[in-house]
Amino acid sequence: MLTEVLAWYDRAARDFPWRAPDRTPWGVLVCEVMSQQTPAPRIVEPWRGWLARWPEPAGLAADAPGEAVRMWGRLGYPRRALRLHAAAVAVTERYAGQVPATVAELRALPGVGDYTAAATAAFGHGVRAAVLDVNVRRVLARTAGRDDPGPGAPVRGERERAEALLPSDPMTAVRWNAAVMELGALVCTARRPSCGVCPLRGRCPGPRPPAGRSTRAQPWHGSDRHVRGLVMAVVRDAVGSVGREAVDVVWPDRVQLTRCVDGLVADGLLEPVPGGLRLPTGRGT
Repeated sequence: MLTEVLAWYDRAARDFPWRAPDRTPWGVLVCEVMSQQTPAPRIVEPWRGWLARWPEPAGLAADAPGEAVRMWGRLGYPRRALRLHAAAVAVTERYAGQVPATVAELRALPGVGDYTAAATAAFGHGVRAAVLDVNVRRVLARTAGRDDPGPGAPVRGERERAEALLPSDPMTAVRWNAAVMELGALVCTARRPSCGVCPLRGRCPGPRPPAGRSTRAQPWHGSDRHVRGLVMAVVRDAVGSVGREAVDVVWPDRVQLTRCVDGLVADGLLEPVPGGLRLPTGRGT
């Protein structure tokens, strides 16, 4: 399994900038946070813009959290920008601006979970660590003849199998992590997997989607996420604060709009000021 997957990866790996030899642990951490719930190709230009502005964590830490939200643009789920800012502050204060190398230290940073910690340690520092995102979990489940993994964190059995398959050599382990992740993203996809071109065809019994899982997409237009995005766009594109009258026109349902604005304030993405709203400054109102 190892030989086939690594050989396939050498041929098929996408050319992303965070995979370049000159990548930095900070660049990897930014990539991993940006790619949560966002396809990797979509983050390439935002990632480059972010690293051009803040090539080191200290630069981001010195700016207001609202600048991270502004730079986040339209990637969605902007709370990730606040998490990156908080992580940059912690790295600057605790580790003199150097992204730590161990999974435990990374896991202790604000907003960094198990997957992001393992991925940053592996891809940023070359640490031997099992990286379990949804793509890796799906490949490992299918090759073991098990149901596709459901939502939520990996269970103990998944972690045990990932550790058992992880090569002992750290650099090979890093390539293996990247290769299995890429296989899940490009070939062993959740819907319509390309089993005929899979390097593990003949050794894998194929997909077994969990029974009862709904595949119906929730409508975007009119959802709270949609309205929150409209509000964020108005405030993010402004210089300084925005009057409430500019926010009030973005959506006709006053109850829903108020709920979304209140939620954005509660999440720390907006700060109220007299008569309006602004991006967070980190200094209160």
